[in-house]
Amino acid sequence: MSQDPRTPSDRFDDEDYPAYTMGRAAEMLGTTPGFLRGLDEAKLLNPQRSPGGHRRYSRYQLRLAARVRELVDQGTALEAACRIVVLEDQLEEARRINAEMQTRNGVSTSASEGSG
Repeated sequence: MSQDPRTPSDRFDDEDYPAYTMGRAAEMLGTTPGFLRGLDEAKLLNPQRSPGGHRRYSRYQLRLAARVRELVDQGTALEAACRIVVLEDQLEEARRINAEMQTRNGVSTSASEGSG
């Protein structure tokens, strides 16, 4: 197993670093470990595993789980909530890439929005 080249301070800012145990993640979300296992089974989250085989969650994964929790609390079925969150995440990423490309090409975001 290779060593992680990041320094400890790098990990504080890394939203993908698997810093949270299942118990801590469930506590932070105000839910149960079973809910997090359900998100794993629904293929929304793919938590990394510790050397002992325990699930470890990143801040990014916890944000997705929190959004699913909101939708489920509003009455949305778990599978539908997971699909919604995936689509929202993909849309956000596409918008980020689009803005990056417009910046790189010298196109003003406000000018492009007005031409729609």
